[in-house]
Amino acid sequence: MSRIDIDTRVEDQLAVITPCGELDLAGTPALEDALADVAAQPGVLAVVVDLSQLQFLDSSGLRAVVLADRRLRDAGLRFALVPGGEPVQRVFELTRMTERLTWIDEPAQALPDAEERA
Repeated sequence: MSRIDIDTRVEDQLAVITPCGELDLAGTPALEDALADVAAQPGVLAVVVDLSQLQFLDSSGLRAVVLADRRLRDAGLRFALVPGGEPVQRVFELTRMTERLTWIDEPAQALPDAEERA
């Protein structure tokens, strides 16, 4: 049984996916489905996964995030993550993914012209 809820919102060119709960083997398909849905929407230029509401992330969740990064970038979309709490971030730190993935403080920073707005 999955212990995750996925909140998805799309505003203009930005899609924000916020998983809440536990991103483990049971919850990973829900995240993957949400990512595929927003990537298929016309006009979306950037996808952000906001990890701030996660309580737990295991290796299958990590794998889903890393594969999403590759797939979305290959599709020409920007992909970024809002950091999670300490237990979640620890998984990314131990695997050195904090160095390989794009991290932002707020979802709007993922848009192509975010630097111009600042």
